[in-house]
Amino acid sequence: MRFFWTFFWSFLLVQMLTYVVSAMTAGAKYEFMPAAIASVGVTFLIYIAAAIIPNEPATKH
Repeated sequence: MRFFWTFFWSFLLVQMLTYVVSAMTAGAKYEFMPAAIASVGVTFLIYIAAAIIPNEPATKH
């Protein structure tokens, strides 16, 4: 279930970011598919980052 919610929120946030950036860029129009593909990439980057970061507390600082 955590994989679904990670994809869901990254999908929504990347779509929002794409819409805002395209609205601020002169002459650009919002396109759904490039943002959907980018959201899949962002989801995989989040999964990789979560796998790399250790889960145990630090023993020494």
